[in-house]
Amino acid sequence: MIKLAPAGLKDDIEMRKVYAGFVAGQIEAGSPIIALEADLMSSMAMDSVAREYPQHVINCGIMEANVIGTAAGLALTGRKPFVHTFTAFASRRCFDQLFMALDYQRNNVKVIASDAGVTACHNGGTHMSFEDMGIVRGLAHSVVLEVTDAVMFADILRQLMDLDGFYWLRTIRKQATSIYAPGSTFTIGKGNVLREGDDITLIANGIMVAEALEAARQLEQEGVSAAVIDMFTLKPIDRMLVKNYAEKTRRIVTCENHSIHNGLGSAVAEVLVENCPVPMRRVGVKERYGQVGTQDFLQQEYGLTAAAIVEAAKSLL
Repeated sequence: MIKLAPAGLKDDIEMRKVYAGFVAGQIEAGSPIIALEADLMSSMAMDSVAREYPQHVINCGIMEANVIGTAAGLALTGRKPFVHTFTAFASRRCFDQLFMALDYQRNNVKVIASDAGVTACHNGGTHMSFEDMGIVRGLAHSVVLEVTDAVMFADILRQLMDLDGFYWLRTIRKQATSIYAPGSTFTIGKGNVLREGDDITLIANGIMVAEALEAARQLEQEGVSAAVIDMFTLKPIDRMLVKNYAEKTRRIVTCENHSIHNGLGSAVAEVLVENCPVPMRRVGVKERYGQVGTQDFLQQEYGLTAAAIVEAAKSLL
């Protein structure tokens, strides 16, 4: 069950601190969790956890392929490995290991991929991946998620402890816009309807959920009723929800901090073409690599804004 937070507020806690607190809490509770890092301990607020619980935190260095192999081996001994690195390195850098050591062998490893899309900011183009979710969702057994805020991140992390298999979770590292009120719970594989509407449906994930909600408010001022869905599970996507809202509103706009190829827009289009073909537009990154900049600058530069969503929606009306 979900409840929305007041609009426009930032989370009280950074996402990286949610993760570090989760790992520490699991260790204190006696869980066999092992957190693995690729020389990003301080980036994910894991330094203090490693100092206090050195037997539960492994810094493998800048060797992402080895991190995945190590995690796979730990999983085979009954441990519960959680791997963290940046999205670029958690996808393209170690893809063969994701395939061979995790997905093909059905190993129980959770990969936390941070600095999603433009939120890599000053790390620039080499560290700013727009293709990562498309890479990972092509694996046969992967479950691919992109969390929206700190409340969701904390709840999903708790669920992952009790789920078996290869889960790949995309997130930002710092403060997110608060979407959900404390106490909200989430079902992996099910989208969340945040706003009802009759004229068009905006389907978003990650940082674009806040932009979609703002776009819906702007459209309402112009007499357009827009539904908003947070599709935080990219794979398996909530096919029935997409179909139902396509039938209801007859127009779809997808909104993602990712390439328009192989991400949310593509996944939604696959559902539509097989079930309920309706006009759609994809708001996302188009045929470009990343660059250095603030998040606000980069969202403007790549058209990842409420204004871009409104423009896309109007083109369908």
